[in-house]
Amino acid sequence: MVQIRKRRTFTRQYKLDAVNLVLNGEKTAREIAESLGINPHVLYRWIREQERETAKGGEAFPGKGRLGPQEEEMRKLRRELERAREDTEILKKALEFFSKNGK
Repeated sequence: MVQIRKRRTFTRQYKLDAVNLVLNGEKTAREIAESLGINPHVLYRWIREQERETAKGGEAFPGKGRLGPQEEEMRKLRRELERAREDTEILKKALEFFSKNGK
C-alpha cells in the first residue's frame, strides 16, 4: 500500500531563522538541516533564494506561493500571449482549409 505524505509548509520566519543559523552559526548547513528535521537540499535552496532576493533588493519568501506584482503580471502576459498564438494557429489552419476548398 502506498502512503501519501503531506507536503510540509514552513513560515517565512522559520525559513529566515534557518538560513540565519547557517550564515551566522558554527554548524554546517547539513547539521542544522538534520537538527531541524528538513532535507539539506531544502535548506540550501532557501539560502540561495534569500541571497538572490536580497541582491535584487527584494524580500525573500514572500508567502504561500504568491508571486510578487511583477511576476504576477509576467505570468498574466505569458498566458495572454499563449492564447493569442493558439488563436493565430487556428486562423492559419482555417485560412488554409477554406483556400483549398474554394478552388
